[in-house]
Amino acid sequence: MARPDVDAAARRRGIALVAAHTLWFWLLVPPAAAIAGGEVRPAATAAVGLTGFAVLYLTMVAVPVLSLPVPPLPRRLALAVFALLGVALAAAYAGGPGGWLILLVYVAAAGAVTVDRPAWGFGWVGGAVAAVAVIGATRGAPAAETAQTALITMLAGAMTLAFARMAQLVGELRRTQRELARAAVRQERLRFARDLHDLLGHTLSLVVVKAEVVRRLVPADPDRAAAEAADIERIGRTALAEVREAVTGYRDHSFGRELANARAALADAGIAVTVRRDGDPLDATVDDTFGWVLREAVTNVLRHSRATRCEIDVRVDADGAVLTVRDDGVGGRPGHGNGLRGLAERLGRERGTLDVAPDPDGGLRLTARVRHRPTPVVSR
Repeated sequence: MARPDVDAAARRRGIALVAAHTLWFWLLVPPAAAIAGGEVRPAATAAVGLTGFAVLYLTMVAVPVLSLPVPPLPRRLALAVFALLGVALAAAYAGGPGGWLILLVYVAAAGAVTVDRPAWGFGWVGGAVAAVAVIGATRGAPAAETAQTALITMLAGAMTLAFARMAQLVGELRRTQRELARAAVRQERLRFARDLHDLLGHTLSLVVVKAEVVRRLVPADPDRAAAEAADIERIGRTALAEVREAVTGYRDHSFGRELANARAALADAGIAVTVRRDGDPLDATVDDTFGWVLREAVTNVLRHSRATRCEIDVRVDADGAVLTVRDDGVGGRPGHGNGLRGLAERLGRERGTLDVAPDPDGGLRLTARVRHRPTPVVSR
């Protein structure tokens, strides 16, 4: 739904445009003067016809400009009645004083703002110009007056068509802007939800694991249980800080930091960890991305694998960087949850891919690949 202030502004502009169209009524002064001077017979019929013509013109202009809720069929019928009235008045009185051919200028303008398609608008204006020529010739109007009125009719119709097209394009632009704004909000909500999932999913899994350790240690080793409880408090404080960083947009999820957290979490869960790193250091973008991937991979190992061993392998070569996380757990676990979908989207933005599949040696293997971006060549 459009905002009320936008609708109000559009309505004010529409009212101003309708008021501007009333300035055209100075062209009706000669026919009105001819009626008032008794130069047109019957005067009452001509006066009623001219008044009805002016009222219909304002109505035909106001409906599309103000976007009034009038169905297309009544608008077309009203346009047809208006055009017939204008042609009838011009044909009846064009041979006498008053310059009645000018009424067809209004017919051209009203049709230009009412018809739905530009091609029909051009045809309507062309028909109005042709009607001026035919009526002027058949009713004996001066040739100069007929030519001048035909030119004015063509120019007025063309200008009105241009205005109507511009108003349509402005309306479409505003609708597009509103849609883009709504799409940006939806995308930002999706990004924020994905980041919170990546942040809290791992941390809460780690808290659960440590809470189980505390529960087991309380009867046998209270001192170690107290230490683990203190570690839970530390993890909670760290998670709170990370959430605050996520909200403010200043997150630091470097791969080295996440690797240290992964070692501690897996060790606390009784899972042996092996880490291998080969090649050059990760660049800043890949380092951040692999930090998120490792967090989600370790979270899945802790939640689902029931593994006793986990291998983390990082390799950087000429083609790019590869992160592989293997475990010897149950294997064949679901691999398309919200977390993994979020990782796939995150990697996709960095020209990367994510593959999750059963490992040939048992368990599950998660592989993230990021290709090197081409280095721009700077001309000297």
